[in-house]
Amino acid sequence: MDIQLKKGILDVCVLASIKDQDSYGYKIIKDIKPYIEMSESTLYTILKRLELSNMLTVRTSEHDGRLRKYYSITKLGLKRIEDFINEWKEVMNIYNFVNKENNKND
Repeated sequence: MDIQLKKGILDVCVLASIKDQDSYGYKIIKDIKPYIEMSESTLYTILKRLELSNMLTVRTSEHDGRLRKYYSITKLGLKRIEDFINEWKEVMNIYNFVNKENNKND
């Protein structure tokens, strides 16, 4: 898969995982795991990029005596999910066009 396409998909997966409620690193990886494999180092790189892009905010809170970072989606992050859904419709149309010859041969 094209690296830029995958990067965009991973960003949206992370945003989608915190869309309905704030979350933290380990839980985000756990929530995404059934759909796509992601390492901790990849996740934290994405979280930092999304924070710098104002698509999420970060707060620190104590949990079981340790500090934990919680991530919240912003309006800009929600907009990115919406844009992705609309863009993906176009990608699927292109896929169907490219794949139409294969479908005729089945």
